[in-house]
Amino acid sequence: MDYQVGDIVTLKKQHPCGSKQWEILRVGADFRLKCAGCGHQIMIARKLVEKNTKDLQKKS
Repeated sequence: MDYQVGDIVTLKKQHPCGSKQWEILRVGADFRLKCAGCGHQIMIARKLVEKNTKDLQKKS
């Protein structure tokens, strides 16, 4: 998949706030993701994001 800043990723497991959707803020070896529900930001390895991606919505 082609990940770009601003895209919305739906992951398999949900965040404790209940949301499964994350906005991509940074792309590289690690991704910075922002939870669409509560706004919490995380850094996560690209390999984990690619493995756990269920859906990808491109930025309009």
